[in-house]
Amino acid sequence: MKPDSRSLLIFALLALLLVLLSLLDIRLGSVRITFSEMLAHLSHKRSLSPEQLIILKSFRLPRLAVALLAGAALPVCGLQMQTLFRNPLAGPYVLGISSGASFGAAVVVLGAGTAGMVAGWGLALSSWVGAGLVMVLLLFVSFRIKDVMTILILGIMFSSGLNAVISIMQYFSDASALKSFVIWSMGSLGNVTGGRLVLMSATVVPVLAFTLLYPKMLNGMMLGEEYALSMGIRVRRSRIIIFATTSILAGTITAFCGPIGFIGIAVPHITRTLLNRTDHRILMPATILTGMVIMLFSDIVSQMPGSDRMLPINAVTSLVGIPVVIWLVILNRKSTSF
Repeated sequence: MKPDSRSLLIFALLALLLVLLSLLDIRLGSVRITFSEMLAHLSHKRSLSPEQLIILKSFRLPRLAVALLAGAALPVCGLQMQTLFRNPLAGPYVLGISSGASFGAAVVVLGAGTAGMVAGWGLALSSWVGAGLVMVLLLFVSFRIKDVMTILILGIMFSSGLNAVISIMQYFSDASALKSFVIWSMGSLGNVTGGRLVLMSATVVPVLAFTLLYPKMLNGMMLGEEYALSMGIRVRRSRIIIFATTSILAGTITAFCGPIGFIGIAVPHITRTLLNRTDHRILMPATILTGMVIMLFSDIVSQMPGSDRMLPINAVTSLVGIPVVIWLVILNRKSTSF
């Protein structure tokens, strides 16, 4: 199915918004870099100052890249979960992936009491391992259990159990370790630079590209596993693919950025409402674009333009996403039904 004129217009508007918000996101900060200065630098008419170049290359461009990666990955996870479970409230962390990453972070920060590892590789890698262990456990369960709703319930149980263990660790931890963990749990887009950004990009980009290759499978799964079987779709393999890609994307973003809530749940519904479509050939790329736009907007809000303070990105995305979820539950719009 080719996109109609309405869809093409929405894609164009989203792309324009993405460019404008990207430029604004780069411009904001304590060190002033105007649009005219950036254009003059790109056209080789006038170079930026050494301080401006360092700020741009070492902080603002990496932050922009992280916002784009997180904004693309989390909504794709949510879209896949909502399609697989045919549940509009399913999100990227419904299987306990976020709790696995949080448990990995808690082991490093609360268990080892090494607050300095928050700024290094230790926290990100331990979070990644925690998310990966939950993914492997869920894949093992999916081999033995056919009912997808049972898997959903088990995922929620895994998440609750891990959160209980984390709460116990927090109770017995010292003040400095507890503070470090709480700061990580608020989420941040500004701590991923250098090698960590390369590793994050090398993980997220290929998996995102892979998810764009199976819209037919998602269209079949959206109508139920029996219908998917009648279309010749291998349901068990499709389920494993969705679990694996969701776990890798959500686990990677959580490991490097901390938990970022509600973007995964809200963005797919916003995209469906904008396009009034359920075809994943159009919905998947539109969800990626919408997610990047909303994440950039949230990042700009979190920087509190005109102030030297910053809000936690998780708080901002929650304020953006919660009204969408409330709207979904109360109004039960047809555009979000399956």
